Amino acid sequence: MFIQTEATPNPETLKFLPGQTVMQSGVLDFRSVDEADASPLARRLFAVEGVTGVFLGYDFVSVSKDGTPWEHLKPSVLGAIMEHYLSGDAVVDDPSAAPAEADGEEFAEEDAATVAMIKEILDERVRPAVASDGGDIIFRSYHDGVVHLSMRGACAGCPSSTMTLQMGIQNLLRHFVPEVQEVRPVA
Repeated sequence: MFIQTEATPNPETLKFLPGQTVMQSGVLDFRSVDEADASPLARRLFAVEGVTGVFLGYDFVSVSKDGTPWEHLKPSVLGAIMEHYLSGDAVVDDPSAAPAEADGEEFAEEDAATVAMIKEILDERVRPAVASDGGDIIFRSYHDGVVHLSMRGACAGCPSSTMTLQMGIQNLLRHFVPEVQEVRPVA
């Protein structure tokens, strides 16, 4: 098995491509070892000292770390991913036990059409680009022209995420959805 790695805009996160499907559908973001109970792969990765986050996408695994240099951490992360796939274990034991989204979506009923346009633009134009960087972006709320989005995976804590939100996503949404005045991040 050959596992490729790609840098992400976040220097504390690397994207690992095992050459096969990781998640058939959806994504999972584990921000602590306590959340990793549902995933044998995430548990193996959190067993590597220095790993602080695991994000599972369709065909990639993004791993976030503390200040440990990648040259010290990367071989252990590659070993944990290889060990997982050689074991034959499922990526997720029980998909229903996976961590749920921290918050549901919030918006007024009269804003449903605006929110539908926002979510369509995010799904079609933004999320594929963000996934290519090892992360994801989730709609959280819309109220009085302000869109709240949650950054996950490599995007969470990325030094350029504020620029991505304000210069990229905010401008895109303002262009296609005139009701949008501002985009703000939420945890």
